[in-house]
Amino acid sequence: MNLTLRIWRQSGPDEAGAMTTYEVRNISEDMSFLEMLDSLNEELILRGDEPVAFDHDCREGICGACGMVINGQAHGPERTTTCQLHMRHFGDGDTIDIEPWRAAAFPVVKDLVVDRSAFDRVIGSGGYITAPTGSAPEAHATPVAKPVADTAFEHAECIGCGACVAACPNGSAMLFTSAKVVHLNSLPQGQPERETRVLDMVATMDTEGFGGCTNTGECATACPKGIPLPSIAAMNKEWLRAARKAGR
Repeated sequence: MNLTLRIWRQSGPDEAGAMTTYEVRNISEDMSFLEMLDSLNEELILRGDEPVAFDHDCREGICGACGMVINGQAHGPERTTTCQLHMRHFGDGDTIDIEPWRAAAFPVVKDLVVDRSAFDRVIGSGGYITAPTGSAPEAHATPVAKPVADTAFEHAECIGCGACVAACPNGSAMLFTSAKVVHLNSLPQGQPERETRVLDMVATMDTEGFGGCTNTGECATACPKGIPLPSIAAMNKEWLRAARKAGR
């Protein structure tokens, strides 16, 4: 198939950016979206032009490194990571707009690459447990009820890709933060930091400049791992409980 690509090009974080148009030809419908961009970059390099910078790593939908807004949708028209989106979802002759994540907390580094280190700082403020050092305990040493384990596993699936932030009209990170809070606060191992975790992670999230949640639900719609929207309500409940206990 032949396609017209309109791609955001920005040489650096302090430079002005603009959409640039490229034509790509003979694209196989079996290519992934990133492979299609690889094909474009090969042509650009052969012409002596600067290739398009974009994030990627495992290309298996696991790491969450890849991410871009495709025709106005985070990760594109399918509920999956960009690396797992295939060109069969587009038609011959289509024009495709490709932009970086748009959020104040995710500044553009170059082209389609954004700085998502704000997520790391949110996790660093409370996404951990205090555990004694030494050999690993037996697998069944701490009983966990099946519904609790299911909830923890469901929220542990978050890969931190940032699609929730990019899809949110306010650039909120509530779904991401709630996934980390609910995951650890559900388990017995996470109880010692239960109150401080949610207070610190929400405070860091606000400090990093993420927007407020208005429950539009776009975050859960875009999430490739299906983190449910009620997770935000669960985190709010945890926060109110912790704030009341802390006398705030």
